[in-house]
Amino acid sequence: MSTKPLPLTPELHAYLVAHGSAPDEIVRELAEETRAALPAQADMQVAPEQAAFLTFLTRLLGVRQAVEVGTFTGLSSLAIARGLAEGGRLTCFDISEEYTGVARRYWTRAGVQDRIELRIGPAAETLRQLPQERYLDLAFIDADKVGYPVYWDELVPRMRPGAVIAVDNTLRGGRVLAPQNADDRAIAAFNDEILADVRVEVVMLPIADGVTLARVL
Repeated sequence: MSTKPLPLTPELHAYLVAHGSAPDEIVRELAEETRAALPAQADMQVAPEQAAFLTFLTRLLGVRQAVEVGTFTGLSSLAIARGLAEGGRLTCFDISEEYTGVARRYWTRAGVQDRIELRIGPAAETLRQLPQERYLDLAFIDADKVGYPVYWDELVPRMRPGAVIAVDNTLRGGRVLAPQNADDRAIAAFNDEILADVRVEVVMLPIADGVTLARVL
């Protein structure tokens, strides 16, 4: 057990955000448009500091081939695309033309549209169309929570050794300790499943709503 738990108060969170690289105009405007146009769904968008982390991680790994499951209005895909190595590609999977229409506009504004391929359709089916070999450097899962095990099982065999899978919302606002609905129960079970997966080593980070990083062996 850790001997140094750190309560992240609102004041400390504000300090943390203030001491990381600030979001640029494109990120701020995308976040603002999402909150204004889709207030009921806006919490599906990654936090700006999480977007910065995804760019940092992508650059750190030297990612050339990446996959995202669950694109919404495009902040996480924008972040990953910005971090890709020269010639890198990101394939995004989503079911909504409406939400990803916003994403496309901001990809174009940021000049990363030529690095991203968007595939519309149920990811449980469209992921199976990816090459079977181990070629992916990074995957980000942030879609329907009950579908996480399916996406995981499709992605792990396609990750090269040393590649990383990042999984969002793995703390569920703390409700993994006492699940209150189907999504909470699905994530709690998923967390246990991947911890026991001998194909990966896992660390969970308290970023935003919880981000689990799994390094593929």
